[in-house]
This record gives sequence, C-alpha cells and structure tokens, in this order.
Amino acid sequence: MQGISPSTQAERKSFGDFIFPMFQNTFTPRMRHWLLSLLCMGLLHQAAKAILMDKLADIKLCSDTGCSHSLSMATALGDFVAPDCRFINIKRGQTVYVYSKLLPVEGAGVFWSGSVYSERYVDQMGIIGYFPANVVNETHIFVPDTIKSPTTEMDFYCD
Repeated sequence: MQGISPSTQAERKSFGDFIFPMFQNTFTPRMRHWLLSLLCMGLLHQAAKAILMDKLADIKLCSDTGCSHSLSMATALGDFVAPDCRFINIKRGQTVYVYSKLLPVEGAGVFWSGSVYSERYVDQMGIIGYFPANVVNETHIFVPDTIKSPTTEMDFYCD
C-alpha cells in the first residue's frame, strides 16, 4: 500500500486479523470475514436450542413463593416415560421430591413437579420436571399449608 504510513496500516487491520492471526497470510480478509461469521452463527445456533412448550396449567401450589422447597416426598408406584422435555422419567420404587402441584384446568391431567432420588439412577438426580400425580404415592408431607402462585412461561421452558 503506497502512500499510507506504517501507523495507518496497523490501524487498518480487520477484526479477523486479531481473531485468526495464524491465518493472516493464508486467507484473504474476505475469507477471514466469512470464517468469523460462520463461527458466530455456530455459537448462536448452540445458544438458541431452548424450546418454549405449552403451559400445563395456570396455577400451581408451592411451599414458598419461589417453589424452591419441597412440599412432600413420594414413592413411585410405577414407571413413567417422559413424553417431552417438560417431564422426567420415573422408575417404580424411586423416591420423588415434590416441589409444586399444578391445579389442572377442567378436563386436563393432574401433574406435579419434582425430582427423583435413587442410588441406582444417579444420572437423573437433580433434574426437575413434571409427572402425573397418579404415578406416585406421597409418603411424607413437609409443608401442609401451600401457596397458590400463577405459572409462568419459564415453568415450561425446555433446554
């Protein structure tokens, strides 16, 4: 580049030159721009995989305003296979901690939210999801008085 001082040439480096310094002499600036664009699109694609599912109910019963404490403990009476990402898989005999109980709309199923505990299925522990209330039998009630809260879109958000 004739007529441009060395300090101006240093200022004219593209963003791709800083991201891909090892390819500075290999790819043209236009190719580096496309590579950077593809990299950004790939990262955005990974971040945009979450799904917003339909609400199962409008009201839920919880032990506190954030539904962060267990209402009760239950034992699974049978197996339940999760039909989608809002639900959790439950195996017969597992202990389930119940965090909220959805108040169903007329004609809808009764679903509770909770997480399973089992020494055999360690990979499922800590995952919170919904399950039909008739799949479990409550064994210990920790909080007899519940708080009614409206459900939010985030209650049915899948990652």
